[in-house]
Amino acid sequence: MLASLLSLIAIHNLAFPPAPTTSPYLPTPPPLLTNVAAYPEKSTLSPGPILNAKSILSIDLETGKILFGKNTEQKLPIASLTKLMTILVILDQHNPNEIVTVDKRATQVEPAKMYLLANEKITIQELIKAILVKSANDAALALAYYDSNSIEDFAKKMNAKAIEIGLKHTNFVNPVGFDNPDQYSTVDDLAILARLIYKNPLVKQFAPLTKTTANSVTGTPSHDLDTTNDLLSSYLKVWGLKTGTTDLAGQCLISIVESPTGQKILNVMLNSPARFTESKILSQWIFDNYQWL
Repeated sequence: MLASLLSLIAIHNLAFPPAPTTSPYLPTPPPLLTNVAAYPEKSTLSPGPILNAKSILSIDLETGKILFGKNTEQKLPIASLTKLMTILVILDQHNPNEIVTVDKRATQVEPAKMYLLANEKITIQELIKAILVKSANDAALALAYYDSNSIEDFAKKMNAKAIEIGLKHTNFVNPVGFDNPDQYSTVDDLAILARLIYKNPLVKQFAPLTKTTANSVTGTPSHDLDTTNDLLSSYLKVWGLKTGTTDLAGQCLISIVESPTGQKILNVMLNSPARFTESKILSQWIFDNYQWL
């Protein structure tokens, strides 16, 4: 009897082996995710602030989630916000330490300028600094002439880059932002551009500066630069990014603002009657009505 029982147990174990703790036919479970970005969730029923800018978009910088929008696909002139694309094209094709010999044509522009001299030698890095801090038109033109020797050819590169990065409603005819019916964008497209260019370490370094100096390679001349971004001196923690104003575009602003809990938002505002005030109102509303979970 005992021998028969043992035989039955042995047969049972052969037919039904113990269940494996892991299966060779299933993929190995992935490791626990780390450094996952906190995701913004609206925590109130507030419909949002009433703002007079023609077009507005606010997104979470890390995840890209839309936090607030108004007329987000309306094509509008963008003034010197244009210069972000100028910088992107230059950084894509040149080393920041390359030395530019300033074309005389770049020095003849008005108004906002760093007062470059014809044939002055200055690095690309210093010209980018002047664009981000002072919005210097002559710096943008100096880079365009250095790269392409003509505004028209440089604008072609700007438009090719716009297509490459997925901008659907944008066109450029000059690297500065001068008013032109054929130069326009949307807040949707500008958010894509700004989010991309802010990944560059030089842009992160220069955009928050309120006062600095751009130097030629010999040290003389030097150019004092004061920011055009009054939002940098507000109570908010602001990291940049770019101002723009023309008669047709009105007051424009792309701002990167950090919340009290350390999250960054990106606001794009076109044709505002009071861009700095409205950007503060928008940023504060977002921080009061969203939680990052």
